[in-house]
Amino acid sequence: MSDTLADAVERLVGKRPADIRRFAGGDISGASLATFADGETIVAKSGPVVGIEARMLGAMAQSGAPTPDVIAADDEVMLIEHLPSDAGLSGSAWNSLAEALGQLHAETGENFGWPENYALRDVTVENEACDSWPQFWGERRLLCHAPHLPAALARRLDELASKLGDMLPGSPRPSLLHGDLWGGNILVSGGRISGLIDPCAYYGDHEVDAASLTVFDHPPGSFFASLGLEPGWSERQPVYRLWMWLLHVRLFGDGYRPAVERELEMLGF
Repeated sequence: MSDTLADAVERLVGKRPADIRRFAGGDISGASLATFADGETIVAKSGPVVGIEARMLGAMAQSGAPTPDVIAADDEVMLIEHLPSDAGLSGSAWNSLAEALGQLHAETGENFGWPENYALRDVTVENEACDSWPQFWGERRLLCHAPHLPAALARRLDELASKLGDMLPGSPRPSLLHGDLWGGNILVSGGRISGLIDPCAYYGDHEVDAASLTVFDHPPGSFFASLGLEPGWSERQPVYRLWMWLLHVRLFGDGYRPAVERELEMLGF
């Protein structure tokens, strides 16, 4: 058990866990299960941006979407509710996820972005507010990665960014997004979504969360049909998937570069 994390848990809730065990996985942000002597369990996360994550979870909870309650948090440690998770995304869970996203996306902001920047490991997620959605996506989600790419690939990305005004809606409703939505960040129990976790939240086009789910998962057509997406949504998915692929290139290496190139080719760049 990590004495440092145990000390932090005790500082925040006034009692010391009897055991702390790190969850498997967590390539970007790890979490641990803290168990107390009476059998109570909570989830503990530490790191430089957990305070921001706690605020994101708080905003998501206000929408009514299923999220873990934030028990306590400071700038170094966050303690959240331990939710059941005993199944994957299949069957009725997709219908439940569509309902959850409907609640989440009904929350709106005044512009696109988030009050503070975030980070996934050593990659900054830029969230400075913007009134133009194509500008926000081009600058904050695509071109910010260009300095870290080979010159030829960066030029293709720049060409795409210059055409986003013709490809994306200029002023979609600024919906509250999970921002990093894939199966690993969705807890399922009893055929329903028990919680959306590990957000990279901001306000933007609700199509982003739908597109993110197609990076590693395979939602059925009925899922998309129930989201109320605007015409042309499927053609825009490669634009929105690009951010996740670019992020993976920077976090995990060039093995993900072919995915970036594939999306650019699909878009004609």
